[in-house]
Formats: sequence, C-alpha cells, structure tokens
Amino acid sequence: MKYKWLMAVFFLLPVCVVRAAEPIPGKFRMYLKEIRSDRIGNTPGVITYQVVSPDRLYVRITWNLPAAVSQDSLNVSVLPAFTPGFNWAPLLTPEKHHVIAQHVFRAPALIVANDAKLLSVVPDLDLLQQERSVPWYMDMDAIRNQLVLGMGNTTVKEHVLFTRAPGAVFPKGTVSLGFYCLVSEKKDALQNPFQQTVSFLWSKWGAPLYREGEPLQRTDLDPYVKQTYEWAFKNWRPAVWQELELDGKKVGAPVFIVNMTQSPNYKGIPNQREFRSVWNQAWFNSLRSAQGLYRYARRTGNDTLKQYALQTKELALSFRQQQGFFKSVVATEMEEVTVDGKQYMRSKGWDTRYWGNSNRNPYTWDARMAPYHIADMSFTAYWMLVWHNELEKDRRLLEYAETYANALIRLQDKEGFFPAWLDLKELQPLQHLNRSPETSISVTFLLKLYAVTGDERYRSSAVKALDAVMKNNLQQGQWEDFETYWSCSRIGTEEWVGKKIPRNNMYKQNNFSIFWTAQALLEMYHVTREKKYLVAGQRTLDELLMWQAVWQPPYMAVRTLGGFGVMNGDAEWNDSRQSLFAELILQYGQLLHRKDYNQRAIAALKASFVMMYTPLNPGTMQQWQARWPFFNAKDYGFMMENYGHGGVTDAQGLGIGEFTIYDWGNGAAAEAYNRIYDHFGAGLFRTNF
Repeated sequence: MKYKWLMAVFFLLPVCVVRAAEPIPGKFRMYLKEIRSDRIGNTPGVITYQVVSPDRLYVRITWNLPAAVSQDSLNVSVLPAFTPGFNWAPLLTPEKHHVIAQHVFRAPALIVANDAKLLSVVPDLDLLQQERSVPWYMDMDAIRNQLVLGMGNTTVKEHVLFTRAPGAVFPKGTVSLGFYCLVSEKKDALQNPFQQTVSFLWSKWGAPLYREGEPLQRTDLDPYVKQTYEWAFKNWRPAVWQELELDGKKVGAPVFIVNMTQSPNYKGIPNQREFRSVWNQAWFNSLRSAQGLYRYARRTGNDTLKQYALQTKELALSFRQQQGFFKSVVATEMEEVTVDGKQYMRSKGWDTRYWGNSNRNPYTWDARMAPYHIADMSFTAYWMLVWHNELEKDRRLLEYAETYANALIRLQDKEGFFPAWLDLKELQPLQHLNRSPETSISVTFLLKLYAVTGDERYRSSAVKALDAVMKNNLQQGQWEDFETYWSCSRIGTEEWVGKKIPRNNMYKQNNFSIFWTAQALLEMYHVTREKKYLVAGQRTLDELLMWQAVWQPPYMAVRTLGGFGVMNGDAEWNDSRQSLFAELILQYGQLLHRKDYNQRAIAALKASFVMMYTPLNPGTMQQWQARWPFFNAKDYGFMMENYGHGGVTDAQGLGIGEFTIYDWGNGAAAEAYNRIYDHFGAGLFRTNF
C-alpha cells in the first residue's frame, strides 16, 4: 500500500519526492541508469528525486553528519542509460586526477547525447551558494560513460586545468549536493544539444539577475566610454598613444599593451611588459577600436578624437601588400637596460620600426619571422569594409580589401577551406590548421565584400568555405584556432591538435572560432535565405553561450553576469571577447524574437566594462586598489582584459591583473558600445527586454 500511495501522489501532483529506495522516477529511467553516491565518513547519502516537469528532474543528496569529517573528496556519479556519441563539458579533464573546479562554473553543465536521447546535468547553483564549506567540482569520463558532481579542494595544474587536492573538511550537520537532469528525445533538441540547457540556465539564474540590473546598475554606458578615451588620449597618453610618420603622413594608434608601472602615479621605474607595437589582427585590432573612437567623436562633435581615429585608419592602410597579403604588426626594436642592478625593457623608438605578424602561432615567438595569418588579414579587411560602408566612403579601403580578397580566393582548397598560415617568402600554406574553422572569418569578410561589389566570385567562395566548416567542424565540435594552442594555454600543443581527448570525447576548443562560425552562418542566411544556415547558426550561437556566465558566484569579487570565458583549457571570467560577441547575440535575438538572447547581449556589453578601474564600478575598484594601492583618478579607465585568469581569486585583489590592452579591453568595449549605439539607437539600453 505504501508504494501505491506514493505512485498516486506522483501522478496527481506536478512535483513529487521519491526516496532513494524507490527507482528513478518514470520516463527518466530511459535516460538515467543509476546514481551512485559516496559516503562522508561512515554516513551514507540520502537521495531524493523531484520531478519538476516532464523533461526535468531534480536530484538532491543529503548527508547528516554527527561530527565534522576530514575527507579529501566526495563523488556523486550519474550513469546514463544510453551510450552517447556526443559529450560536452566546460573544461577538459584528460586524466582521472583532473576535475572541473567551481572556478569555471560560468554556465556549468555536463551534456551527453546520441541520435535518440539527450541528457544534461546542471549543478544547483542556488544550493552551491549556500553550501560553501567545501568547494564543488564536476568531471566527465566518456570512456566509462560517467558524469560526476563532487565536493573537494582543487589546485591549478598546467595553464589552466585543475586537479584534486587534499584537505577538505565536511562540517557537522547537514551537507547537501544537488543538480538538475534535463532530458529530451525531440528532434530539434538532438540537432541542437545546447538549446535546452542554455534556456534553462538563463531563465533559472541569468534573467532574474538581469532584471535586477546586473552586471552594472546603470543603463547609460557613455560615462565608461568617456573615461576610456580620457585615459588613453589624456591621462595615459604618453604611454598609450604612438605616433610616427610614414610616407609623409602622420599616422598613429594606441600601443598594444601597457602595465601598471607606466601609470603616471607609479613612483618606481617603468618596465614594458612586451615589445612596443601596434596590432591589426583577429584579436587585438587597432582599426576596429578606431571605428568606435570615430563614432563617438562624430556623435559628440570632438574633432580631436576624430583625428586620432583617422590617423589609425592611415596606419592600417600603410601596411604594404605582397601579392595581396599584408602583415598585422608594426613594432620597434627593444633593449634591456640595467638600473641599480635591475633589468628593465625599453623601446628604441619608432625610428627602429619593423613590420611583422602576430607571434601567437606554432612557428616562432619573433614577430619579424612570424608567417602571414589568414584570419588576421580577413578580420582586418572586414573592418576596412565596415569603415567604408558606415563611416567614410574611402575608396582606398575597398580597393585594399578587394586586392586581398582576390589573393585569398586563389588559396581555397578543393574542399572549401582556407589555410591558416602562409610562408613569408613563398606565400604557400604551412602545416597547421589548414582545415579549421578559422575559415569562417574569411566567409564573413567575403560576404561583406560581395554585398558591396556584387561580385559573384566572393559569394561562391564563401558558400563553399562555410559548407566545409559545417560538414567537418561544426557537428564534431572541432573548434581549434590559433588561440586554442598558441597563446597562453599551450597544453596539448604537441599531442592534441586535430584529435579528441579520449577521456572527454572532446577536442580542445576555443570560442573565437565558434563566434566566427555563428557570425558567418547568420550572414550567409541573410544572403541566401536558406534556413539550414539559420538553424546551424542558432546551434553554434547556443554553443557559444555555454561560455557566458549566468550567475553571481559568492567566491567572485567582481560582477560576473554576462561575461565570457575563453576555452576548455583556461580559466578566465569577463574576457574582453564579450564586447565582440555582444552585437551578434543581439542580431540573433532580434531575428528570432528571443528575449533571452537580447538580455544576454546587453549583459555581455555591460560585462565588457566591469573590469574597469573607476568609481562607476565600486566593487571592482576595491579589488584594483587592493592590488595597486597607488592608483588614483588619473588611472580611471585602466582595465584588465579579464578576471581570474590563473584559476584563483579572492577578495583581496587576487585575480586582478597588471596590464591594459586598449584593443582588447577598454578600447574594444567602447567600440562595441558605440557600434551598437549607432545600429540600434540609444533606446536599446533602456529597453526592458
């Protein structure tokens, strides 16, 4: 009779609770084979199930401890009732000692699927905010078909993966761990395994915070933009603004990077972190930032700022083309000087300038010797077309882009891909990433050029290229690009390129190429009106959104909603790429009438200013002052590109960096705001989506 009564409750009420002694409820047994729980000391966990909806099950495990227990870790294992072919997790755990630390719980989930079933396991972030005695973690063992949620200390290994660490102490009383299981066998969910989780995470945690005003308690972002330009072109101008004469023209741009020793308030001897340079590449792009400055100057009638922008445009056009191709970096020679027994890096000045390419590549750290990078050239040429179309009808920009495009399409292989890197002398493809989704940024550029010229060659080349990415990269999650392996996170450089990590059934992934592909798919849909591109574009966008923070962790000392991480082998929050992503998310939101996408876009744009040192961000400002107490009003606008990059943070400034990259920080954020302002109007920022 006891069991019959319980089943009656199950069918009569929308929410029910079933004890662990009972089987996994109803249809969920089609997706969940078993849930196993470790003991804490000698105390077993009590598992309860709550059917929230036909496709959502809530699971909680509770331990009632009569005394504190020292125990290194606690695992709860979820065993799917089917064999997946698809796996997704926010961080790689290539060996059994690796875990996904709560530090990277931006939009935490473990997703598995095959042709018939999908299961997503999402930690209960409300419970995590309460259960703060022992940190949480996740793990995904694809070989054993096991999803794990756990509790225990972690430590950083490599750059940046996490491993288990000893020393956890579970306190006397009740300890709980909870999670949601989202399931589906619907065709659209199987085609897009991210959408169900993306929607749930935002509706459950992101949207309520957004409605409260997170991540910034203001709708007017102009003050941030004003402080950015005052910082770059007034208070820090001697360190930031670089000016030189080329072919009788005065050209210039903000320098690639400055650090805290270059502050006007720093009492010590300045030291330059990297070689003095200006970049126009797929990451740090002075031409992109200058467009934001131009838009702002036009809107405010500031001719001085407009002249700075025009000088940067002239610098971009000064990069000479070699059979259509062009370099991405102009730099000065550097020297090391000794003062009082300490070494400091100095520039020898712009009279020693040389032209080169990004040193974030597989071949050399020397920018002078670095090969041409197709993604850098396509990205810069794309922004030349934006400037030509929206700011000035400068024929030189269009001609420069056309010359490059004609060289580019001759490189396309039979399948449709563009190579990644070209030898400096022979202009022939090198060996890395020649079938990668870096191709997608060239698709967007070619479609932009087709829209301007009507030349069918550019459209045909773009269609062929995007179809290759859809066939070979998109469904497989092979999101490998230059940043995946050849920036700061170099784990797997020798053994993982082009291969899945078996324990996770995933490639090492970077979301630059996800963004480029989502952008290319949307542009292709607008050109062709073929629905397959929109469907694939939304799937790719949803995968991108799995990197966006949907909550405010209690262990993060800055505001996090809307900010983006970078890859499944690193640990950043609030990375500057969110400024690049914001308008694309908004474009999908407007087209698909998706309120959640619109909210996410505005949150991403606001998050782009969260790391700024300014009274407008009192919480962030406290962190800056804890790290660099000499900062004052002359430093307002200084902004690190991200937060918590090293995998650890605290409330005393740990996780705060030491440098600003104008073109990948405050200048990039200002550009995004000014562009979105021009495209959608000031009212957008006051809209209650």
